[in-house]
Amino acid sequence: MSAPTVIKDVKARKIFDSRGDATIEVDIVTHGGFGKASAPSGASRGRWEAEPYPAGGVEQAVRKVLEAVAPEIIGLNSEEQEKVDRILHEVDGTDKFSNLGGNTACAISLAASQAAASSKGIPLFQHLSTALAYEIPHPLGNVVGGGKHAKGAKTDIQEFLVLPVQADSFSEAAEANVMVHREVGKLLESAGYLAGGKGDEGAWTSNLETEKIIELVSKSCEVVSGETGVDVRMGLDMAASTLWSEKDKVYNYERDRRRLDEGQQIDFVSKLVKKYKLAYVEDPFHEEAFEAFAELTKKSKGSLICGDDLFVTNLPRLKKGVGYGAANSIIIKPNQVGTLTDAHKAAKAAAEAGFVTVMSHRSGDVCEPYIAHLAIAFHCPILKTGVVGGERTAKINELIRIEEVLGERAELACIKL
Repeated sequence: MSAPTVIKDVKARKIFDSRGDATIEVDIVTHGGFGKASAPSGASRGRWEAEPYPAGGVEQAVRKVLEAVAPEIIGLNSEEQEKVDRILHEVDGTDKFSNLGGNTACAISLAASQAAASSKGIPLFQHLSTALAYEIPHPLGNVVGGGKHAKGAKTDIQEFLVLPVQADSFSEAAEANVMVHREVGKLLESAGYLAGGKGDEGAWTSNLETEKIIELVSKSCEVVSGETGVDVRMGLDMAASTLWSEKDKVYNYERDRRRLDEGQQIDFVSKLVKKYKLAYVEDPFHEEAFEAFAELTKKSKGSLICGDDLFVTNLPRLKKGVGYGAANSIIIKPNQVGTLTDAHKAAKAAAEAGFVTVMSHRSGDVCEPYIAHLAIAFHCPILKTGVVGGERTAKINELIRIEEVLGERAELACIKL
C-alpha cells in the first residue's frame, strides 16, 4: 500500500486570472490528499524573471504538464519538495523555465506542496514550517493605482500604498487599510479627481499629479490612524523600469510633465521619503540601477527601499544587490523563479543579509490564499496583496482565519524600519 503523500495523478487546465487572462491550474492527487494551485501574472514584469509560459502559451503549458511532467512526478512523495522542484528544472532544461514556463512550474510546485499538507491533514504554512509559534505578516495594500495597472486618466506612479506598521492584530491592521482605501475614495470624489473606476488591484484611479495624491493618501492615513490607534504609514511602488527611457537616460513622468535623469530621480525620491515619512518605496529606479538603489538606501534611514524588478526573487541578483548595498528589502514572488524551493532560498538568503522580505501578489492574480501561508512559512514580515477585491481579500481573510486558529501561538511580525 502506498504512503498517503505519494503522488498518484496529475491534471492541468486553462483557467482565467483577475484580469481575464488565461493562466494554468494544476491538480495533484496523492493517495491521501489533494492539492490545487494556479499561477498569477504581472503586468510590469522584470527583465530577469522566468518566462511565464512556453511558446504556444497556456495551452502548450497544459500539454507539457500532462505529457512531460506528470510521468516524472507520479510515484514521488509530495513531501519531498526539493526533489519535485529539481525534476521541474531537469524537465525544463533552461535557466528561465523557457520550455515549461515559470507559471507552469510554480503551479506544479505549489500543488505538490498543498497535496502534501492535505495528505497530512495540516495547513500549508504548518507543512512548510517547523515553528511552534508563528509571526503573522503586516498587510501592504494599494489604494491608488496608475502606470501599467490602470487605464485612462491615471498617475505616472504605479501604486500608492498603505502599511500599518504598528497594530495589535492582523485583523485590526487589515481593517485599517480598508478604512484608508475608503477615505481616499471619498477625498478624491469630493475633490473631483476620481477617474471613475479602479485599477487591476482594486485601487482607485485618478489623474492628479504625483505629489497631490501623496498628500491625499498621507492625510487619509493620518485620519485613520487617529480614529483607530493603528499606525498606518504610506508607501509607493514606482515601477520605475516602466518610466525609464534607455535611449534618453531619463525617467519620463508623462502626467507630471517631468523628465529626470538618475541623479534628479534620487533627489526626487529622497525628498518624498523625508517630506511624507514614507515607510516603503519599491522599485524607485530601473532594474539595472544598483548604484542608485544603494545611494537612496543610505539616504533613507527608517524606510524600506524595496527591490522587485531589481531582484525578481533571483538568488544571484540578490547577492549582487547585497554587494552594492542596494535596497534593504525584497519582494518575493514564487512565479518569478518557478518553484517554492527557489523562492524559499531567495527569502532565506535575503533575511540572512538583513533584508526585510515582502511576500507579494501579482496584478493579475487568482482567488487562492497560498501566499498568505507562504508569508508565514518563509518568515516574511509583510504581505503585499491589495486591500479590496475578491482575489486580494482571499489572502487577507485567510490570514484572519489563521490568526484566529493559532490564538496565542501567533503574533504580528516586527517590521524593522
